[in-house]
Amino acid sequence: MKKYRLNSLFLVIIFIISFANYTNADTLADVMQARGLTEKDVLAAAKTYVPTGKRDKFIAFDSGGQSGQVIVFGIPSMRILKYIAVFTPEPWQGYGYDDESKAVLSQGRIQGKDITWGDTHHPALSETDGEYDGKFLFINDKANPRIALIDLNDFETKQIVVNPVFKSSHGGAFVSENTDYVMESAQYATPFENEYVPLEQFNEKYRGGMTYWRFNREEGRIKPEESFTVMAPPYSQDLSDFGKGPSADWSFTNSFCSERYVGGIELGKPPFEAGCSAKDTDFLHVVNWRKAAEIVKAGKVTKINGHDVITMETAVAEGILFLIPEPKSPHGVDVTPDGKYIVVSGKLDTHTSVYDFEKIQKAIAEKKFEAKDSYGIPIIAMPDTLHTQVELGLGPLHTQYGARPCEAFTSLYVDSMVARWDYCEGKLLDKISIHYNIGHLMTMHGDSKNPRGKYLIAMNKLAIDRFNPVGPLHPQNHQLIDISGEKMELLYDMPIPLGEPHYSVAISADLLKPVVRYKVGWNSREDKRSEYGVRAGREHTDKQPGKVEVFGTVIRSHITPEIIEVNQGDEVIIHLTNLERAQDETHGFALYGQNVNLSIEPGKTASYRFIADKPGVYPYYCTEFCSALHLEMQGYLLVKPKDYKEVAQKSEAGFVYSKSDYDEQVKKNIATQAVIDEVVNFITARNYQDFPAAVALVEDTTDQLNFAKEVQAKAEAAATKEDWQNAMLWASQWWQYQVKAADIGLRAKTYLEQEGAKVVQ
Repeated sequence: MKKYRLNSLFLVIIFIISFANYTNADTLADVMQARGLTEKDVLAAAKTYVPTGKRDKFIAFDSGGQSGQVIVFGIPSMRILKYIAVFTPEPWQGYGYDDESKAVLSQGRIQGKDITWGDTHHPALSETDGEYDGKFLFINDKANPRIALIDLNDFETKQIVVNPVFKSSHGGAFVSENTDYVMESAQYATPFENEYVPLEQFNEKYRGGMTYWRFNREEGRIKPEESFTVMAPPYSQDLSDFGKGPSADWSFTNSFCSERYVGGIELGKPPFEAGCSAKDTDFLHVVNWRKAAEIVKAGKVTKINGHDVITMETAVAEGILFLIPEPKSPHGVDVTPDGKYIVVSGKLDTHTSVYDFEKIQKAIAEKKFEAKDSYGIPIIAMPDTLHTQVELGLGPLHTQYGARPCEAFTSLYVDSMVARWDYCEGKLLDKISIHYNIGHLMTMHGDSKNPRGKYLIAMNKLAIDRFNPVGPLHPQNHQLIDISGEKMELLYDMPIPLGEPHYSVAISADLLKPVVRYKVGWNSREDKRSEYGVRAGREHTDKQPGKVEVFGTVIRSHITPEIIEVNQGDEVIIHLTNLERAQDETHGFALYGQNVNLSIEPGKTASYRFIADKPGVYPYYCTEFCSALHLEMQGYLLVKPKDYKEVAQKSEAGFVYSKSDYDEQVKKNIATQAVIDEVVNFITARNYQDFPAAVALVEDTTDQLNFAKEVQAKAEAAATKEDWQNAMLWASQWWQYQVKAADIGLRAKTYLEQEGAKVVQ
């Protein structure tokens, strides 16, 4: 019956499109034949197609791997929307090129050195009561253990914190169900102190651990001084997860290389991979983080590098740290939506294990331990904690959850497949092949208490033959899978040409409410008014011996000031405020001979400082194509030599204007104003106040018209003096403001027509 319905629908689609295009356009059948497409291909395309002007249902945040960034894309279209600059300078966003973002990047210095890249791995969305709230995003850097905070109010990185005791961190970031803590676990064990310790003292001096970063939601910032680390043995801690519901006060971290093997091929020893996979099991770390926070408040900590650390001895004595054997070489620990179970897979075991939180608590309460490890940490027997084990296939890795009860999806790295299974009854339901060697996978809201199902993203490590060849370095491959039916269906291949994405999170698009403009004069990195912001007409340049500070503005289509004069050796500081109020009217700023490109979004103030060490003429311009007169949005920095002597110069006009030129321009301006008045009447006659986007456009139009009135007065004043040269130039500027006003007004008019605005009675 289902097949018949699909075929019928398909025929109807062909008929409709064929009829609509019968005159001279290709029919759908023609296109299918020419491109060798099947019915299945066309249906898959229809499921992912988002028509022009329409929007995706979900937004995904991808780790950018070695790029150090975050990738934002839509689902189901798989259209890339943005790269969020995090640990790596990115010129389009001006990140690492303006003073404000340089201050954020400088927070990530390691031992006094600037680190201008990162290996981002695991993004985490902020949660309220276990549900994604769309407010913040956290991402870790494995190479240099850091956590970055991205504010989803404007999709900008606001803070970077450096782990004071770890030297690497694959396991981060993970948030508690109300985002009061962000968790990060160590990977490769090292001494906590920043000192040399020979590998012969690995067991005694090298340590792992789990750091719990305190997050203040009101401030929107991580508080390092209120954060702490629970020390762990020198096992290689890996991924983590916070509990939910009944398990919310606990966290879970898996590990590998619990053999504590130290290799040395160059010394004739077997390599790390041999010694780190010898045992049949590794350890799941179970931590009562809520009690740990109380221990920290009670002062039962050791200060290391100025950071609060709960030692293993204290953790054991206080009963907050326990170990459970898990399948060897695990690479994922995922708490179920109801918080009752913890799912762990081992790459070198075909089984996925489901641990029962209630059984874990029972064993702890009864002090039923099978042994202690070499550091005195109690070990709970694996059989005493298991709910079930399911044989899924070769190389099980990561697990995400679906919308159906007990529905789970696990990536199978070796098999290059995704398994769908039931973690309550412990049975395999379905498998689908992917291309190739899947690592992480992600479902919609898959880490929350309320997974949405619908789609799954397979994040594949190899692309091989999926795309056009582009040299030895291939893109990664994301594959979109429809999981809404009984059988999983592959819909789309998406090349990722930026680093090696590891993990992703997806949120319903309607939960994201980012701003489209800032308050005028806004420091976006600190989320407050900039002390350097200025409004139109208040631009000024302050000159002191050895220092020139410019307080300027940008607006279509000029930079104020247009000429900056300094002396060789001066420190030059340029602050520019974008006066635009319409969304998407970003301006840039580039200056010859300087490593700068500012991205100045509407309302934003951005700054750049440098030493004018070489005399010369340095043009600057707006790098963002912003208007019809974008190329005219320019200026000059003039750097005078130290020994330069001023000589009177006579400036001649390049073109001489007359009264008739002025009169003709004024005539054009009056006609233009008539058009503007018609547009304004259309807008104000409708309920435009009910549409925030239209209100912003109207405000911007009003600003442009006010600017037009100001320069109109200057033009008329010059005409009164019969200064036709300046009268004509000011009249031309008057018209430019009118054109901008008309452009914005027509955008508002079109928008209101599309949205069905009603005439106000």
